[in-house]
This record gives sequence, structure tokens and C-alpha cells, in this order.
Amino acid sequence: MAHLLGAEALHLEYPTRVVFDSVTLGVETGDMIGIVGRNGDGKSSLLGMLAGTIEPDSGRVTYRGGLRLGMLGQRDDLNDEATVGYSVVGDAADHEWAADPQARDIISGLISDLDWDAQVSSLSGGQRRRVALAALLIGDWDMLILDEPTNHLDVDGIAWLAGHVRSRWPKNAGALLLVTHDRWFLDEVCTKTWEVHDRIVEPFEGGYAAYVLQRVERDRIAAATEAKRQNLMRKELAWLRRGAPARTSKPKFRIEAANQLIADVPEVRNPIELKKMATARLGKDVVDLLDVSKHYGDTTILDDITWRIGPGERTGILGPNGAGKSTLLGLIAGTIEPDAGRVKRGKTVQIGVLDQQFRDLARIAESRVREVLAESKTTFTIEGKDFTPAQLLERLGFAKEHLSARVKELSGGQKRRLQLLTLLMDEPNVIILDEPTNDVDSDMLAAMEDLLDSWPGTLIVVSHDRYLLERVTDQQYAILNQGLRHVPGGVEEYLQLRAEQARTGGSVANGSGSTSGRNGTDTGAGGSGTGGAPSANEGSAAKLTGAEARAAKKELSAIERRMDKLGAQVAKKHEEMAAHDQTDFEGLAKLTAAIRESQDELDELEMRWLEASEALEA
Repeated sequence: MAHLLGAEALHLEYPTRVVFDSVTLGVETGDMIGIVGRNGDGKSSLLGMLAGTIEPDSGRVTYRGGLRLGMLGQRDDLNDEATVGYSVVGDAADHEWAADPQARDIISGLISDLDWDAQVSSLSGGQRRRVALAALLIGDWDMLILDEPTNHLDVDGIAWLAGHVRSRWPKNAGALLLVTHDRWFLDEVCTKTWEVHDRIVEPFEGGYAAYVLQRVERDRIAAATEAKRQNLMRKELAWLRRGAPARTSKPKFRIEAANQLIADVPEVRNPIELKKMATARLGKDVVDLLDVSKHYGDTTILDDITWRIGPGERTGILGPNGAGKSTLLGLIAGTIEPDAGRVKRGKTVQIGVLDQQFRDLARIAESRVREVLAESKTTFTIEGKDFTPAQLLERLGFAKEHLSARVKELSGGQKRRLQLLTLLMDEPNVIILDEPTNDVDSDMLAAMEDLLDSWPGTLIVVSHDRYLLERVTDQQYAILNQGLRHVPGGVEEYLQLRAEQARTGGSVANGSGSTSGRNGTDTGAGGSGTGGAPSANEGSAAKLTGAEARAAKKELSAIERRMDKLGAQVAKKHEEMAAHDQTDFEGLAKLTAAIRESQDELDELEMRWLEASEALEA
């Protein structure tokens, strides 16, 4: 590894506070570094100093001779009069950039939906952001510094960007410094994590999952002063180890240490108990969408959808930008009326909506936070404990001095927390969250998820934050071809369907958990719990012949044997990693790579097993 960048004794202060005090760090080739920390602690300021756009008050930053450094800031420097094409490829002729596979991939992955000849001034903020990111990535850089690159990207775009930065440079070449609140992206891309806090930058090995473990260990040592944050992160770690296979399959930390830390931590939530409580509050009928369609002018957004939402269901909605996710939420909430079909709501249903525009806070913009709390009830019961509104605010990261602030003076993240609290204070039994992660840092996201874990009701979430979707929901549905489709495999299955859609020019074959509505629209299939899930006029798969069935059974057996063998290999590698010298980073990296390779094959086999078993059951 070669040295690229070094910072020595950096000191930065603003008139009201010191941001950094004597920070020393370095970046080498092969480093993929994620930067985390609370909003306002200095993450963007650190990037600015390292990139040379912010001058430290003392200390210095040095660069390797000839270093090509590219940076994406939170604001773009695009020329409003330029076209999209010129902003991305400059004066290069079409045949020049089209001959570059990487350039084609970047343009396809980020801005394929934009008019190549459109002026930048005509673009929305999110579209400008994607153009700026594409323009940066097309350049040839030794090191990239990205400040919130996942903002305004949908799940597809975030997955594409993760794959791009992982494969952009050969092994142990190039480097990445990244600030993002998207924890899935951090875990997928980063091999190191820097936490910015209390005027320092503290390094950790591994991505977000490894950072959580090491931070819990640090908090245990300082339990007296960090008790609240410790308990929250231990619960987060428990979910990481017990939850989504994508997390547990690629651990970059000692398994025994993780298991010991979470031995006495209960499950993230008790779904059976929560469903009982939700049914008691809601009854059996929640919201039914029956043969619902919605059009805007000549454009069909949703077509012939039937979806019966049950009590206690926790559902994530997936789909590309513009697919109709917010329209679907509006139909459920009653703020949008269908053009065809009807929406039936249970008599006891009380819907609360957390939207992207803070509309519910506009009427109280001049009020002080304490005045808002005074209008509410005095106590709330969560996990068997009584909390005052002020205590809930503290749990959501507010300091006492914030109680005197006016709502309009709060930061975006603070408004989001207050918005969630006022929503919960109204005690709805159905909550709709539309992009709840905007303006919220990773600590605040963990606190929000912790609060939602104990909330008994029906939860519907639209978010591009893959980590949040997997964390707070138990099932996912996707909007595809103007219809709603159940995706039992979650985000991974959705991304596969989107890839198939791109290959086939817009259509996707019916798969696991979906049925075909009229005009081939995917409308979903049965879900879990007492409620139903999307349904429509069902088509049946063709039956296998006797020979085909025998071949499918034989394939199933072969797949199962291979899965058992791979599972044993992965378990053995985990044991080797646990026993390995934790200071031998090169050896640990080789073990991690071997585990990842085996797990990737295992994931592929699991998909083949599901397809074969579904064919047999048809």
C-alpha cells in the first residue's frame, strides 16, 4: 500500500465552538473509509480540510506527488446554461465516451432517464445531484471524496453506486473517503470507519457492522458516561447478528465477542405480542385497496391493485423514483382519491403520516418546542414504562436547551425528530413513513428504529435507506409495471426483478409470491399475519411432467448437499477468523474474502433452491 494523503495536528474552530483539536490521520491506497458521526460534529468540515477546500486554523494536509483527487460536495458547481451531456462528458464526441465501458455504465446507472440535451437549469435538485455525481465518476481519479453521494438516489441507484466504487480500482489501488447516513452502503463498501465525535476522529476496522461492535466495546469501558448510547448500540448489534443474512454472512469482527455482547439482549421486537396488541387496537379490518387505479393525465401510475393491509403488519414499499410510491401512500392515507376501484378503511383506523415536506409542522412553526409538548398528553407507555414528552424528546437526541427553541429554528434532523414525536403523540394505530431518514444521522436513525420497535400498530414505510427498510419492516412489496408485487426475498429480489425488467424492455415474469393482474400487471400475493396482501386474478404455472419433476427433485438434492458443504466451510472460516491474530489485518482480509466468496455462492444456491422448490409446488 502506498501513502496518498496525510493530515497532521489539524485544528479547526468557528466563532462559537472548536470543531477539531489536533487531529492526525492518513489515507493509503486500497482504503475505503466511511465517516460517521452526529449531525454538526464536523464530518463535512473534515472532508473539506482533506480536500483542500477548507483551510484549517493550524496543522497541515500533505498529498502524494501527482495525486488526482476528485470531490463531490453537498453543493454542485454545474453551469446552469450547460446541457446534461456537456456537464458529464464535456467536449468529448459521442463515439469517444461511448467507446469507454465505464463511461457507458456510469451514464446508464445514474442519468439514463434524463434528456441528454436538457439544460442544467431545468433540472430538479435531485437530478442535478445525479449529474454532478456522474460528471465526477467519469473522471480518472486516484482518490475520491464523496459527501452524501446517496442523497436523491433510489434503491437501484444506491446498489449500482456500491458496485461501481467497489470495482472502480484494482485491488489495493485508489482510495475512497465517504460521508453517508446510508448504513447499508457503508457496510457494503467500506473496509474502515472513522467516527467523528468530541473534536476527534476515531478509527475502526471494517464497515458499519464492525464499527457497531467496536463502539459497543468502547461504550462498555465508559459505561458510566455512555450508558444510554451503549444500550442502543447493543440492540443494534443484536439485530445485525440475528437479522438480515446479508449482515451475518460477512462479519468483519470476532463472532465469539459479538455473541457474548448480545447474550442478554432480547430480540429487537416481539412480533407475536405486537400483533396481538395491534389487533386489539385495530380489529381485523385496517385498509383494503380494492381494484384501485390512479392516473395523472394520460399517464397510468397504478393499475388495478388489490391489497388488504392487516393489523400489525410492518411493510416496506420499494420502487424506482416516479414509480408511484408516494401516490400509493396517499391512497392509503386518504389524501389521494383513486380514479377506479375503492379504498375501504376500518372503523377504528387512525392514520398518522410522516411526510417529506414537514407539512404538519408548518402550522406550529412559530411555537416553541415546550409549547408543542404542553399541548399533548402527559405520559406515554412504551415497553411497559411511562415517558413524558420531554423524556421522549431526550430519547430522540434533543438537549434541554432545545425546548426553548422555536420550531422554525430547528435543523432538518431536529424537525424530523419532533415530527415523529408529534405523530406518536396523536396515538395513531397506522403509521405511514415517507422517506423518514432525510436529514437524520446514523445515531438518530438507531434511536428512531428503537422507538418504532415497541410501537404496536401497522407500519408502512417508503425509504431508499435499505438498512432502515430491513430493520423496521418484516416484509417488502415492490411497485413494478404499475402494479404491486410481494417480494419475499426483500431488496435483493427486487433488484433482480429490476435487472430483469431492464433486460426485457420493461416487463418482468411472475415469480415467487406474485400473481398476474390484467394487462400482465404484477399485483402481489398473500402476505403474513391476519391481514392479507396484494391479490388479483390469479394465473397458474404450468405443471411439471413426471420427468421434469424428477429432474427438479434431483437438482434440489444436489443444491442442498452443496449448500450444506458451503455452510460448513463458512462456519469453519468464521472459527479461523475468531482464533486469528486480530492485529494481522492482511490475514483477516484473506479470511474475509474467502468467506465472502463462499457466501456469494451460497446466496446464489439459495435462489436456485427457491426457484426449483417453487417449480415443484406449482
